[in-house]
Amino acid sequence: MERAAQGADGGGGSNSSSRSSSRATSAGSSPSCSLAGRGVSSRSAVAGLGGGGSRSSPGSVAASPSGGGGRRREPALEGVLSKYTNLLQGWQNRYFVLDFEAGILQYFVNEQSKHQKPRGALSLSGAIVSLSDEAPHMLVVYSANGEMYKLRAADAKEKQFWVTQLRACSKYHMETSSKMMNQVEGQQKNLVHAIESLPGSGPLTALDQDLLLLKATSAATLSCLGECLHLLQQSVHRAGQPGHKPGASENILGWHGPKSHSTEQLRNGTLGSLPAASANVTWAILPNSAEDEQSPQPEPEPNSGPELVLSEDEDSDTEDKEETELGAMEDQRSIILHLISQLKLGMDLTKVVLPTFILEKRSLLEMYADFMAHPDLLLAITAGATPEERVICFVEYYLTAFHEGRKGALAKKPYNPIIGETFHCSWEVPKDRVKPKRTAPHSPASHEHPMAEDPSKSYKLRFVAEQVSHHPPISCFYCECKEKRLCVNTHIWTKSKFMGMSVGVSMIGEGVLRLLEHGEEYVFTLPSAYARSILTIPWVELGGKVSISCAKTGYSATVIFHTKPFYGGKVHRVTAEVKHNPTNTIVCKAHGEWNGTLEFTYNNGETRVIDTTTLPVYPKKIRPLEKQGPMESRNLWQEVTRYLRLGDIDAATEQKRLLEEKQRVEERKRENLHTPWRPKYFIQEGDGWVYFNPLWKAH
Repeated sequence: MERAAQGADGGGGSNSSSRSSSRATSAGSSPSCSLAGRGVSSRSAVAGLGGGGSRSSPGSVAASPSGGGGRRREPALEGVLSKYTNLLQGWQNRYFVLDFEAGILQYFVNEQSKHQKPRGALSLSGAIVSLSDEAPHMLVVYSANGEMYKLRAADAKEKQFWVTQLRACSKYHMETSSKMMNQVEGQQKNLVHAIESLPGSGPLTALDQDLLLLKATSAATLSCLGECLHLLQQSVHRAGQPGHKPGASENILGWHGPKSHSTEQLRNGTLGSLPAASANVTWAILPNSAEDEQSPQPEPEPNSGPELVLSEDEDSDTEDKEETELGAMEDQRSIILHLISQLKLGMDLTKVVLPTFILEKRSLLEMYADFMAHPDLLLAITAGATPEERVICFVEYYLTAFHEGRKGALAKKPYNPIIGETFHCSWEVPKDRVKPKRTAPHSPASHEHPMAEDPSKSYKLRFVAEQVSHHPPISCFYCECKEKRLCVNTHIWTKSKFMGMSVGVSMIGEGVLRLLEHGEEYVFTLPSAYARSILTIPWVELGGKVSISCAKTGYSATVIFHTKPFYGGKVHRVTAEVKHNPTNTIVCKAHGEWNGTLEFTYNNGETRVIDTTTLPVYPKKIRPLEKQGPMESRNLWQEVTRYLRLGDIDAATEQKRLLEEKQRVEERKRENLHTPWRPKYFIQEGDGWVYFNPLWKAH
């Protein structure tokens, strides 16, 4: 239907949409044409730019709000408006019909064809109607689903009348949706009350798994509907503010919890349920701020200061790289269902204690190190001959860095690092492999683990990470290569939110890549992460817009991680654009999947394809446990990890509890002594954190 509608009206283009919706079909029968006043000219529709007069038809009635909550019947509005089609065909006259009762704006080629199927239709519930100065007497209608109509009236009076009626229709249907939400909310509360009133023992109890799943599913559905209503209300409110120009769709990554009446009144939200045992229970959350360990701070060590980590003590990492499923855990299912049925939409997961069996066997600090699994691409940035080549090399590295940080497709959760926890490692990169991708000779794809036989023929990249804050949870990491005079300093505040059918994790903060040889600093941000489909089999995706910029050279890049649409569409899509801002020139574009194939197109017409799954992975070098300090990640969590590997969840849970209790005792001691926590490797500077002895200060 969409293609037919677009073709019939000359195509949609980026400036408008003439797509038919399913609601337009049901409302396709338009009202009769007898004239009515209501302050509208009764002149006939005429040809010409801007269209003719609008009219209302008493032959078709519509509902609108009235005092006392009742309904009054009023004519539908119809008439000729000019609609912007595309650059080729420009403005074209179309016959529009506003069906107030259905909340739909339809249009036809002309008045004679209005009894046929409409060329296009726009749902007005939650729509934004705004004035525009792009052309005389112009208005723009933004539908809640992202479609947009650019319209022109014959004169200012006609324009204002259409705007008033369209806004009234949008407001009425928003209020109707709110009333329906209140009714559904009451029914859901009755359902929850009935379940919770069941006895604690017997053939049917309040902890019955099917009832818990019903409770969780109903609450999640209601929560999502309530939040959708809230977002629509926000859009309508912003539309009334001066200077607001909404885009085709609003970005909701900045959402900070429920504010609508319906969602705030919810007593029970839900994270979702585990899949059936046959699907294997492995759902969880990406790295986030959920303090599932409830880990308070350790006691400050006397004269605690940076420790010298000898690279001679480091060996190649032999840890198992894959996260295996723990198998069917029917006995755990009721526990997790009961937990998630108590969560509310927008809840900060900081205070939520999650069961041990959903954890993956590494700390969040180590996960950040795993994002550095292609150090050859990072070091190759310095080999770029021009600022343009260097910024493109950085974008190439950035887009290929994320897939290795996730161990397979399982949405498990790493350990939340406790304050003072650290992680150290390094990589050795053969010098002959450090070349820019655009100039490097093509080599057969492989996933080998390259190693330098002679240390003098390799570059050393060192990495240290530390948890520097507990509230909010902030992690810092720093890596440097002295030979290439390159370093990266990053601080990240992970903030997680429960979103009904998924968990969203905002990665707040930024990193700075410094190329000392060239005097360049590249500031970059990080995408949000999501655990999706947590009511069935969970999976992980990235989403949001991130930026990379270098003030000295004037180059910047915009990277968009596209989340999967609700219906259809590809997963894990990413697009990027590199621009030279002083000349407003785009020098490189990229598209593909961040965990698959990426295609780069350069301004000279050349293209290059990078398959992230075949890039060589450089193993970390890390000290054995017996040479690690008590606060280093693998040493700190070794007992929990050991029992998780054995599949002994009870023992892993007990070890986790002992670790938590030890930290609580140490936290109380520090509070009694009023001793502030001092990080070992990082110093706070303004809103950020900086490594205590960075390469740019040492040289």
